[in-house]
Parts: sequence; structure tokens; C-alpha cells
Amino acid sequence: MIFVSIILVLICIGESIYIFRIRKQLTEWLLFLKSLHLAPKQYSFIKGNAILADINFELNRILEESRKQFIKLQRAEHANQQLLTDLSHDVRTPLASLIGYLEALDSQNTKEQKEYIHISYKKALDLQELIDMLFQWFKFVSKEQIYHKKIYDINELTREIIIESIPILEKKQISFAADIPDEEWFVKIDRTAYTRIINNLLNNAVKHGNGSLIEMEIRKLENKILLSVSNNGTAIPKKELPFIFNRLYKCEPARSESGNGLGLAIVKELTNAMSGEITVQSIQGGKTTFYLEFPLFVRKN
Repeated sequence: MIFVSIILVLICIGESIYIFRIRKQLTEWLLFLKSLHLAPKQYSFIKGNAILADINFELNRILEESRKQFIKLQRAEHANQQLLTDLSHDVRTPLASLIGYLEALDSQNTKEQKEYIHISYKKALDLQELIDMLFQWFKFVSKEQIYHKKIYDINELTREIIIESIPILEKKQISFAADIPDEEWFVKIDRTAYTRIINNLLNNAVKHGNGSLIEMEIRKLENKILLSVSNNGTAIPKKELPFIFNRLYKCEPARSESGNGLGLAIVKELTNAMSGEITVQSIQGGKTTFYLEFPLFVRKN
């Protein structure tokens, strides 16, 4: 009986010590968590390898993941601030010019009115394009972009899109050549997104290529469709090619008429969203070519 009593006492003492250790560790964790704002990079330490050590390990792991997410949020916030700063400048410049020309038009009644109207119209179109790209990009950032993917004959769809661009190219005195087969090659894409991709690539060639010829070709490669858009204008420097699809990246002024650094970034985002790939090749004295690849959709009988 005495032996049993001794055992029970020892057990109680052991439990008391264990509970004391737990309470002590919980107190230390509480103090540690309260002090994180003073030293956010610190970690919690505990000796031993019992369950408390496992809990401590998980606590440190959660803290590490939280730090990584916080860093990502900081970088995203900085990038968004930079985007707003750059775009606010890009918006104010054409808007100021537009207001100036309209004021002149309002105060005069001369033969220069036609020229003022033309310039104002062009500035308004530039502003419209910029705002449109801005809204498109923030759809990506906010994850609000919705895609309605359907099966399309990419040859027929592409012909429909480029027909609307021909008058613009003719006005710019740029020749256009297209090699699009009469066959039906099907892909699963979002029509609106694909239309924007083609238009952005053509606009990029017009604005930044400074060439006299744009060529488009569609080919079938095994289980893929390859579409290329080329221009014979100013080449993209080799050192800039790896960054050409980065958000807000602008090539050297010698190659660019104007730009906001969003057109090709949007093209890449839309292409990736439809399981496609885009690459670019630019040869000094030759052509600059953008290559689009989409999976070929095979209809089952």
C-alpha cells in the first residue's frame, strides 16, 4: 500500500512538473509572439524532441511562410505603386495635349481647325487605348479576368480579326501579307482574349517596329498550332529580349514611338491563360518575329 502511494505521489509530481513546463513554454511563446513586431526575423527555440518541440517547429514554419507571403505582398504593393505612378504620367501627358488643342479649337475659327481636330482625335484614341490596357491589367492583378473558352477554327477566326486591321495598316502605309491556310484547324480559346492578343501584336509592330511590312503566318506542327507575326522594322536589342514581356518594360527610345509597357505583358498573360506559349526572335537587319503556340484541338468522331 505504501509502495502504491509513493508511485501515485511520484506520478503527481511528474505531472505537475510537466504541466509547469507546458505553462512556462506557453508563456514564453506568448511573449515571443508579442515581441515579433520588434524583431520580425527572430525564431522560437526549445530544447528536447517531445511534442512541445514539434509544436515549436510548426510555429517557426508558419512564421517563415508568413514572412515569405509578407515579402511578396510588399513587392506587389511596390510594383502597383510604380504602375500607378508611371501610368498617371502617361495619362496626364496626352490628356493635357488634348485639352490644349481643344481650347485652341474653341477660341479660333481658322483653317488650322482641321489639323487641331485630327491631332485631338489621335490623342483621344491614345488615351482610350491606355485606359483600356490599364483596366485589363488590373483584371489580372485582382483575379477578376473570366475566360469563356470555346472551340474555334483558328484560321477563320484570325482572318476575321485582321480584316478590321487592314485599313489602319493602309493608313500607316504599311504593307501586310498573310499566309493562312484554308483548312480547318481547331483550338480551344477565348475569342475576346485571342482578339486582343492579335491586335496587341499588330499594334506593337506598327508603333514600335517602324517598318514597312508586317507578315502573319499560321502553321500546324504535330499537336500544336504555330502563329507568327513579323515586321521588318527596327530590331529589338539582344540584351532586351529576355525582358520584353515584363510588365512596364519599355525598349530603348530609338525603337519606340510611344508605349506604356503593358501591351506585350497583357499578350503573355492572355496566352498563358489559354495554355499557349509566346516567344520572340529579333535579328539585326532582318525581322522581329513573335511566335504563338496553342494546343491543337482534335475533334472526335
